[in-house]
Amino acid sequence: MEQTTPEFFHDFRQELMAGAEAHGAFQLSEFMEVFSTELIETGFIEGFEACHYRAQRGMRVDGYWFNDEGTLDLFVADFDSRDELQSLTQTDVNAAFKRVEKFFEASLSKRFFDDLDETTPEYGLSRQISDRKAFVRKVNFFLVSERTLSDRTQNIESRQVCDVEATYHIWDVSRLQRQRSSRGHKEALDINFKEEFGSGLNSLPAHLGSGAYQSYLIVIPGEVLAALYGKHGARLLEQNVRSFLQARGKVNKGIRTTILNEPGMFFAYNNGITATAQEVEVEQSDEGLQIVRIKDLQIVNGGQTTASLFHTKRRDKVALDGVFVQMKLSVISPEDSEIVVPRISEYANTQNRVNAADFFSNHPFHVRMEEFSRRIWAPAPSGAMRETKWFYERARGQYADAQSKLTPGEQKRFKAEYPKPQMIDKTSIAKFENVWDDHPKWVNLGAQKNFARYAARIGKTWTKNQGDFNELYFRRAIARAIIFRWTEKMVSGEPWYNGGFRANIVAYTIAAINELCKRTDQTVDFQRCWNTQEVYEELAEALRKAAKFVNDDISQPPQGMSHVSEWCKKDSCWDRIQGQIDQLESDVGSRFFKTLVGIDEQKAEQKRAKKTQQIDDGIDAQRRVLEVPAQKWSKIRQAGIGKRFLSEKEIGILRVAEQIPQKIPSEKQSEVLVGILERAKAEGVL
Repeated sequence: MEQTTPEFFHDFRQELMAGAEAHGAFQLSEFMEVFSTELIETGFIEGFEACHYRAQRGMRVDGYWFNDEGTLDLFVADFDSRDELQSLTQTDVNAAFKRVEKFFEASLSKRFFDDLDETTPEYGLSRQISDRKAFVRKVNFFLVSERTLSDRTQNIESRQVCDVEATYHIWDVSRLQRQRSSRGHKEALDINFKEEFGSGLNSLPAHLGSGAYQSYLIVIPGEVLAALYGKHGARLLEQNVRSFLQARGKVNKGIRTTILNEPGMFFAYNNGITATAQEVEVEQSDEGLQIVRIKDLQIVNGGQTTASLFHTKRRDKVALDGVFVQMKLSVISPEDSEIVVPRISEYANTQNRVNAADFFSNHPFHVRMEEFSRRIWAPAPSGAMRETKWFYERARGQYADAQSKLTPGEQKRFKAEYPKPQMIDKTSIAKFENVWDDHPKWVNLGAQKNFARYAARIGKTWTKNQGDFNELYFRRAIARAIIFRWTEKMVSGEPWYNGGFRANIVAYTIAAINELCKRTDQTVDFQRCWNTQEVYEELAEALRKAAKFVNDDISQPPQGMSHVSEWCKKDSCWDRIQGQIDQLESDVGSRFFKTLVGIDEQKAEQKRAKKTQQIDDGIDAQRRVLEVPAQKWSKIRQAGIGKRFLSEKEIGILRVAEQIPQKIPSEKQSEVLVGILERAKAEGVL
């Protein structure tokens, strides 16, 4: 039975209180953390930086994010830890937006930062708005509320605030419930071209054969494409990590030159874009077939073209009247999108096919992490009676899905086996891993950029050696999750912490500890953290000292850099910390260094784990081979010889497979047969 909104509110409130206790945070901070995580995961925003400020004069702000496209997201919370679900009225909405608007206006035009304490997060935000006023082209005001929006509340239209385009977005508890109950699917973009641009898009249907899926060839005006990107930004590209990496803030020189000098030749010179949608509406007009509405438009190839049109129009102040782009649009149902969209993306992107591996939820890396998380029991921590598991959420909403059909008693058992605090997702694991194995600035650049960086790195390693991602890797990733979350909680409770830049402090604290270890060819004892499911005493003490050291350093940005979080995104921030790390080394003391594990010992353990994984892979391959009947192997051999996609060695191994069950292929032979099976599918033999 579907959960009512009051029931959802009750569960949400319990989740909030438990989360605040687990993370050592105030309930308001946890409330903003929950909502911002949801908005990041669904692509509405790129990142979030907490900044709680209230003034007697009515100004208020609770968080923000600047992106590369000149857009500022400003958040205001409607949260009072209410016991009962209440209604959010139009008056409440107007008042909340007015307060955050005031902060923006005062910061942009009145040097409001002069009235603020320089050590506070609000000073940094206000100063940044003032410093960037020439570059801020749009501000998105977000109201997040623990109440439910009244039916009588009307939309607030976009308008100009201090000559900056302003849009207004409300996320109440009902919308959060709808988002979560969509079982992993995000709230789709719904674009009505007639309403937004005055006419539909001229198109030709391409689904001419029987049984073909719906597809169209479209000529889209450059003005329309640039406007869509200006309005929706990364949401147009979020399904494609590669498009996201290519597009952000960059302008392709060739595209720009063509727009400026030969706009009429753009259609001829440009390869066009490839896109997918869930639904389209078409109308027959005097000019032919037109697409008037597209639901969930996703550009899977051509992100750089799209972004370059937008940036060239904005920076060079040129009209795109004569620019047209060819678009290939495929209509894919939500059920098939997880499988089909990645394939369209892969086949449409011919450049850097191996290195820029896309990282969709069905990538084998995620499938393997998921399998480990369902199988491997985590030791019971000190004082606890039972072991538990960590739940790896490969696709959004899996944790909720897993409970949706359970009885209350079964749900209780599920949560005992997989406690909510032990749920981690793809974005989280990217954060936990990158602070140790990459540059800490990536974690400070926001969840999307950090994940894109992690995806590219892991995808590349996966193609070289899948055995590196074994049970040891999983246990180490969980140990890193424990350390990261413990450090977050520790920082929040330190007497010197003033309530801002926690994410920055945590990232550089862990990176600093890792740097100390690397200088002595040692590493933190992750196995010990896994075995106890907590941060051991010596490491905890070192992290405390490192956090203070990092806070003292990053809170003093160099001259000309007004904001701490912006400073933390620079290479030079980490360079400066590394340059002074000898001070931390002497402060941390010998107790910590005595607990470290030698790199050689670590490598030997990794080698053993890799070998075990290879054996597991061999057994798994053998299992898959034995599930295929001998007759099918015979068919593959005959077709493979005819189509010439088999080597002599493979033909010999197939002859062994044809004799199942009298003869059983070895593990090595099975791995070859699994590869043949995939190729046979690609050749249309199966």
